[in-house]
Amino acid sequence: MNFIRQSGILLHPTSLPGTPGIGTLGEYAYKFVDWLFESHQKLWQLLPLGPTGYGDSPYASFSTFAGNPLLIDLELLCQKGWADKKDIIPPSYIKNDGNVDFGSVVWWKTPLLNKCAEYFLKNAASDDLMLYKNFCKEKASWLDKYALFMSIKNEYDKKAAEEHAPSSMWNLYWPKELAACEKTALTEWKKTHKNEIEIIKTIQFFFDVQWNELKSYANEKEIKIIGDIPIFVAPDSADVWANQSCFKLDKNGIPQAVAGVPPDYFCEDGQLWGNPLYDWDAMKKSGYSWWIDRIRRVLELTDILRIDHFRGFEAYWSVPYGEKTAKNGQWIKGPGLDLFKTISKKLGDIPVIAEDLGVITEEVKKLREDCKFPGMKVLQFAFSSEQIKNEGYTNYFLPHEFDTNECVVYTGTHDNDTLQGWLEKCDENLLTYVAQYFCAEKIDYEKAKKMVSSGILRKKMITSALASSAVLAVIPMQDIIGIDNQGRMNTPSTSGSNWSWRMKKNDLKKTAADYLAFTSELYGRNL
Repeated sequence: MNFIRQSGILLHPTSLPGTPGIGTLGEYAYKFVDWLFESHQKLWQLLPLGPTGYGDSPYASFSTFAGNPLLIDLELLCQKGWADKKDIIPPSYIKNDGNVDFGSVVWWKTPLLNKCAEYFLKNAASDDLMLYKNFCKEKASWLDKYALFMSIKNEYDKKAAEEHAPSSMWNLYWPKELAACEKTALTEWKKTHKNEIEIIKTIQFFFDVQWNELKSYANEKEIKIIGDIPIFVAPDSADVWANQSCFKLDKNGIPQAVAGVPPDYFCEDGQLWGNPLYDWDAMKKSGYSWWIDRIRRVLELTDILRIDHFRGFEAYWSVPYGEKTAKNGQWIKGPGLDLFKTISKKLGDIPVIAEDLGVITEEVKKLREDCKFPGMKVLQFAFSSEQIKNEGYTNYFLPHEFDTNECVVYTGTHDNDTLQGWLEKCDENLLTYVAQYFCAEKIDYEKAKKMVSSGILRKKMITSALASSAVLAVIPMQDIIGIDNQGRMNTPSTSGSNWSWRMKKNDLKKTAADYLAFTSELYGRNL
């Protein structure tokens, strides 16, 4: 697909301010869209929208088709008459500001959403109930499996906790007949858990309505949504459980090998993701139907897709199940162009950004070019202390070295430190070089440090991204605000505080909007 020259902001909805515990699809999401419009930005990039599981990562959700219930705005439910106002008052430990405490939010909001769903099913107007029934019918291909999976999971999670079991995973703890998706066992479960399944579907209906209304609002202001689709799915997900023949599992549902990446910029031991690997031969025999359904669903929710870890379609890093790090893996060939040709035949010319970071070979580059997908250029990756010691230093992430205009430039991604945080950590030689590069003048270290503390150098880098030849430019909201590493979204191969950052209400500043509007017009990105 041919993209036109535009720019936008990366901000996941969980990072929005002003609502209890976590950002939602409510008032401040609409205010953010208004701010994007005032800033002449045409793109809003998100992380995956699925319901998050272990570690709260949007890249490890319980379903690649479902929406995250925690994003549902309670006030909007009340406005539609789908919830009782007195039921949504949060307890004192749930705050409207500060980082997300996922444990507390899940503990409070999950039973509350169940209560809202019960209220809706009992009290909603007939027209609204008809909308719900139509939603269940239209989305049945994934919704039925997801609701069944979550119903079983919820019960056995509780049981595992009571028994202090080491795991409640479907392939380790559930009864064999349920883990194996035996028809008789599932039919019986549906009969005995009808209400729970209905509530799970209703909550997905809430998400779908709120998201579609927000997306329509953004699209009316000529703002496109960039979604994110991880190449792999979580082992503890409806996707794997309900489609076991699509994955390389043994007869008990245990992965034969898992996904990761070898040692790289982010981690010297590599990254052991633990996702089960696809059985690409089986998927090909089905015409890649699961992948086609997956992409069709994401295109319902967004306008453009960013495919995370695109290089895995050419070759993926396979690590034996049970390994403690990703070091002892091997590259195995993926489906390559055949997958994307098949998808194109079914869905047409899909708008895709390929995340082509990491170990990129000529074969990966050729696959991306054959697919005609723009890749990514990350300004932080253009500089390292070791590289700049080399005479004649060059790097294809440097704006003047971009090998094609058909790329998307970022100051950083969700896996990087914030731009301000990164600059503050640069050593003397590196910081001096960065300052000289973006200011095009001789600058000593002391001056460079002052440019960091004042935010001038950060702003110079953002301006360079917007001025670059890349067809699209996307800037994380943290870099616009100028927050240091306290705003970092994720540190790969770690757990604890990832994904929790939230902006403040007053971070949507007019000065920043005016700057973005001016530079976007100046560099032809306001089309």
